[in-house]
Amino acid sequence: MVQRDDFQSPERPTWCRGCGNHGILNAIQMALVEREIAPHQILICSGIGCGSKLPHYMRVSGFHGLHGRPLPVATGARLANHTLKIMTVHGDGDGYGMGLAHLCHAARRNIGIVDVVQNNRVYGLTKGQYSPTSDPGMRTPTSPEGAIDRPVAPLALAITMGATFGARGYAAEFRHLVWVIAEGLQHRGYALIDVLQPCVTFNRPSAYDFYSPRVYKLEDTGHDVTDRDAAWKRAQEWGDRIPIGIFYRDEQVPTYEEQVPALKKGPLVDRPLERLSPAQIEALRAEVV
Repeated sequence: MVQRDDFQSPERPTWCRGCGNHGILNAIQMALVEREIAPHQILICSGIGCGSKLPHYMRVSGFHGLHGRPLPVATGARLANHTLKIMTVHGDGDGYGMGLAHLCHAARRNIGIVDVVQNNRVYGLTKGQYSPTSDPGMRTPTSPEGAIDRPVAPLALAITMGATFGARGYAAEFRHLVWVIAEGLQHRGYALIDVLQPCVTFNRPSAYDFYSPRVYKLEDTGHDVTDRDAAWKRAQEWGDRIPIGIFYRDEQVPTYEEQVPALKKGPLVDRPLERLSPAQIEALRAEVV
C-alpha cells in the first residue's frame, strides 16, 4: 500500500512561509497516495521558477529542465515509457509564458501528461515582475507605470486547443485540490490543472484575502463537465467570482501514444536495441549526404 511517507524527501522546501506551493506539494503527494501510484511509477518534470523546485522535495524520479521546457521532456518520457505516469509541475511564467506553445501542442496531441501549473500571477523567483496572467495595471519592477498586457486565460486556451481535461484548484482548498489532482491522474490524455497559488511576498494583492472570498466550486453548481462550450465560458469567468473544480473532461478522444504504431508492441524502454548492419548505416548515410 502506498503511503505519504513514501514520498518524503530529506530536502526541506525553501519557499517563503505562507507560500501556496506548500499546499500544492502536499496535495500532489496525497493525490498520488489516493491513486496508489508509488514513487517509482511517476516521473515529475519541471522548468524554472519557485514552484519548479517541487521535485527536489519529493522522493520520486524528477527532471529539472530549462525555462518553459518541461512539456517536451515529459512528452519524450511518455513516448519512451507510456506505462509510466508523467507529471509536469511549473509556474505561470514557465507554463504560460516561455512554454505556452508547448502547452498548445500537448493539448492538441492529447499526450498522457498531467500538467500542474502553479499560477501565482507573478514572476516570484526573479523578484516580482508581471507574468502572462497578471492583471492589467499591475505595477512591478518591469512595469512601474502598470502592465498594459491583457492576461492569458489558460483553461479557455487549452480547451480551444483540444485539451480533454481542464481543471483549476486553489492551494488553500486542500482537500478539493487533492481531489482535482487525483482526477487528473486518472485521466487518459492531457490534463491541465491550473492552481491558484498565492504569492505572499511579491503579489500580496492576489493572495489569500483576494481568492478565499471569491472562489466557488463548479461541482456545487451542477456544471456539466462534458459540455465543452459551457466549460469554455466558465473558463473566462474572473473577478468577483472565480470558479474552481473540473471544467471539462472527455475520455473518448484517443491519446497520442495510443496512435503511434511504434508503441503497439509495448514501451520502447522494454524492447531490445536493434543494431544496424554496415549496409543499413551506409544506406542512411546516402540519404543525408
